[in-house]
Amino acid sequence: MPVNIFIVEDDEFYSKWLEHQLLLNPDHEVRIFVTAGEMLKSLNENPAVITLDYSLPDMKGDEALKRIKQELPDVPVIIISGQEDVATAIALLKQGAHAYITKSEETRQNLLNEVNIICENVTLRKEVNSLRNVIVSKHDFSKKIIGESKAIKECYQLMEMAAGSKITVSITGETGTGKEVVAKCIHYNSSRKNQPFVPVNVAAIPKELLESELFGHEKGAFTGASNRRIGKFELAQKGTLFLDEIGEMDMAMQAKILRAIQESELTRIGGAEEVKLDIRLIVATHRDLGEEVRKGNFREDLYYRLLGLPIHLEPLRNRDNDQLILAKHFLGQYSKESDTAELVLSEEACSKLKEYPFPGNIRELKAVMDLAAVLADGSQIEPMHIQFHSASSLNSIFNEGLSLKEYTRNIVIYHLEQNNNDVLLVAKKLNIGKSTIYRMLQGRE
Repeated sequence: MPVNIFIVEDDEFYSKWLEHQLLLNPDHEVRIFVTAGEMLKSLNENPAVITLDYSLPDMKGDEALKRIKQELPDVPVIIISGQEDVATAIALLKQGAHAYITKSEETRQNLLNEVNIICENVTLRKEVNSLRNVIVSKHDFSKKIIGESKAIKECYQLMEMAAGSKITVSITGETGTGKEVVAKCIHYNSSRKNQPFVPVNVAAIPKELLESELFGHEKGAFTGASNRRIGKFELAQKGTLFLDEIGEMDMAMQAKILRAIQESELTRIGGAEEVKLDIRLIVATHRDLGEEVRKGNFREDLYYRLLGLPIHLEPLRNRDNDQLILAKHFLGQYSKESDTAELVLSEEACSKLKEYPFPGNIRELKAVMDLAAVLADGSQIEPMHIQFHSASSLNSIFNEGLSLKEYTRNIVIYHLEQNNNDVLLVAKKLNIGKSTIYRMLQGRE
């Protein structure tokens, strides 16, 4: 899109010269104004840049700048003056001018440099806003939380309440039920959607590193702290901090988290400065925190601080026909991403899916459907294409009296589980052909 530039200059020759220089760039559109008053009447056109002569017949540059900033506080204003007055330049820059340029032989290059910087920033802001809009649209509740069960409809209602408020949200549910997806949806539909969403998996960070990861540290705070590190709490300023698996945090760390929440401030490790916090907190766990409090594993005061608005995600086995709706969604997703023909589920395949309890929930269902899509040799998914291999069964397979053929198949299944069902990768690791893996899984070898 063209960049709209206003030139406010009463010297006709100089204004035409500026116009010529700026129009050398085909992306620029230029409007010339002789007085500040004429320009102020046209601010509704939302110029991207204004070049403003400091000495105009109807108004001084500082007054014109003040009135521009009252109406369009974010528009960059470049002051062009015939006088090299340092005190005036500093005063105008403090008042909000983007730059102060004196009329000289270097004016053209200085002006073009400033305009180019502004235009690059305008383009970048548009791209960032566009990307944010895309992210927000991708986190529409109904597009991300797929299903029609009563449980999921109740979840929608709670998510809408959460998105419209500032309350802390606590999400519970078994592994694989989509707790982080729900947290993202709440954030990207809230008033903080244009600010950071910072996820932290507490269980994935060693407890001796967790404090530094969350609160940051100063240079020299401990051996190896060669630079200041900003923690996740600070990175989430103005936005949302998502603490996943909060139930895995030890008691000492719980006390520090409680203080940060209560005081809305933190101190980096090795530092003395108190950093004020403005964050929205969402936590998640697969544990029953009330039970953990009764067992003495979780602080009661922190529990009540975090409870806020509770959202429980039912396991897939308790969500009526949602597993079939999700299975069809994942098949459509696979076909679109792989640019292949649409795949459908046979009645027998649907029955097989309905009978299985899905201990890994939605995460497991997606892995099963991705593999089924790879195994299908036509446009229809049959029962033999649907392979279940839960972690519990894999842990016990070698204790059974199986044939060599069955053991071999189980080894292949185990490696597929460990590598996100990447058949090509497993074939390379086991030094066998892809077709051999397909035949094993289909029971033909």
